[in-house]
Amino acid sequence: MRSVGTVLALVVLATLVATFARRWRIPAPSLLVVAGLAVALLPGTPEIEISPEIIGLVVLPPLLYASAEELSWRELRAVWKPVGVLSIGLVLASAAAVAAVASAVTPLSWPMAFVLGAVLASTDPVAVTALGRRLALPPKVQVLVQAESLFNDATSLVLFRVAVSVAVASAAATWGSAGGEFLLLAGGGTVIGAAVAGVVALIRRRTEDPVLETVIALVTPYAAYVLAEAAHTSGVTSVVVAGVVLGGRGDRLTNARIRLQLHAVYGTVVFLLESVVFSLIGLALPAQVKALSDDDRTWPLYALAVAATLIAVRLLWLAPLSAVVQRKGGISRMNWRVPVVLTWAGTRGVVPLAAALSIPETLSDRPLVLVLTTSVVVMTLVVQGFSLASVVRRSGIALEPDHTEREEAEARLALASAGLGRLEELSELEAVPDVVLDRLRRGLTARLDSARDRLTQSGGEGDGTPVESADLTYRQLRRDLITIEAAELQRLYDQHRISETTRRRLQRSLDLEEARLSDA
Repeated sequence: MRSVGTVLALVVLATLVATFARRWRIPAPSLLVVAGLAVALLPGTPEIEISPEIIGLVVLPPLLYASAEELSWRELRAVWKPVGVLSIGLVLASAAAVAAVASAVTPLSWPMAFVLGAVLASTDPVAVTALGRRLALPPKVQVLVQAESLFNDATSLVLFRVAVSVAVASAAATWGSAGGEFLLLAGGGTVIGAAVAGVVALIRRRTEDPVLETVIALVTPYAAYVLAEAAHTSGVTSVVVAGVVLGGRGDRLTNARIRLQLHAVYGTVVFLLESVVFSLIGLALPAQVKALSDDDRTWPLYALAVAATLIAVRLLWLAPLSAVVQRKGGISRMNWRVPVVLTWAGTRGVVPLAAALSIPETLSDRPLVLVLTTSVVVMTLVVQGFSLASVVRRSGIALEPDHTEREEAEARLALASAGLGRLEELSELEAVPDVVLDRLRRGLTARLDSARDRLTQSGGEGDGTPVESADLTYRQLRRDLITIEAAELQRLYDQHRISETTRRRLQRSLDLEEARLSDA
């Protein structure tokens, strides 16, 4: 009963902190970690032990799936080469550098130092996505950071398994066996994730039951994870692939009402899980420190050395890669702003912690590795998390609010024009009563004028006139016009005239109007 009460108290605390973080416009993951750490230091606070099974099986799948769904297929295709370089090359370089530093400045043996390097080598998709929501990064930069964090886990997982086997059995690892295991984990996870996405897509196309759709959406990441782990492949990769595939086709699988419901349900689930898991990171550190021996009391210095190594290696790797990309793009002078932002955005979080918790307890240096992992995660979430917005703002690469508003206004203008064009076609056919046509024309004209006003910075943000009539002809014709506007929205996106963020925002606006029409 006490454990249930502790969990409920944790949920309440995490929800309150996350709510205030949104209100104060500060990064929720960073504030949640600080709050968890502060609560853990209070007298009488029960020690909380995090189970790797709970993190890996219950928390990670839906958070990874939600992050993957936000990826843009279009932008992902544009950055897949640098993502591949970072997901493999940077992970290997980070693991080697951390292992070398850890073996030199800490009491860890070489095998355990390699385990620590493998654990911390990859950035965390949950933390990166949670922190990135507040930033107005250019689409390609945002997708690069997010995709790297999602796809580098297969590499770090192979390294981790090899490192643990060496530490446990002192067995020699070969590059051939490691490469084969990487292909099995990444390739198998990709195949299973794509298969799960295909089956789910077939099912969702054939059902219009909102409850069933919601259950399917909630079960999908768990099915992808469990099936992949049962086949001894990467569950993380499977979930990511399923999320990317289904996220790019979500608008074509369901109707507006179900999309709105799924958005609300998944938003609630992600909010609660993120709030709890980031609080747990802060809560767990003091108890882990107590388990250290007296010889490990200089662990803060060790953690600083490891964190600095990760940042330095990441910058040294990203700078030449960015120079190559910029040179191919016709830019002769090196711009340091992008690699600096990409470096500072590479935070660690839930995935490294879950890996560290799964280290066998028979290894004598496990407590120190666990403390160093958690402390580096806390450092990156707090230091980099709180300062990331400032770094992005000072770099000058952030999209200005005027740019986003103008893009959205131009898109709204195109949608209203497409709707008016369809109305003129219907008017010439004389198939619709004039009173209905006039009402629809007034609504679309108001949207057109509002978009023009926003482009000249002299208007408001109105979405048009509300639906007041229950007239069946009006509602049916308005639904047809929404279909026309949705097609025009997709055309604008396919022609690279709007970003993924603008497309999603306007699609949601159309979904809301269509749902209101159904309720009328």
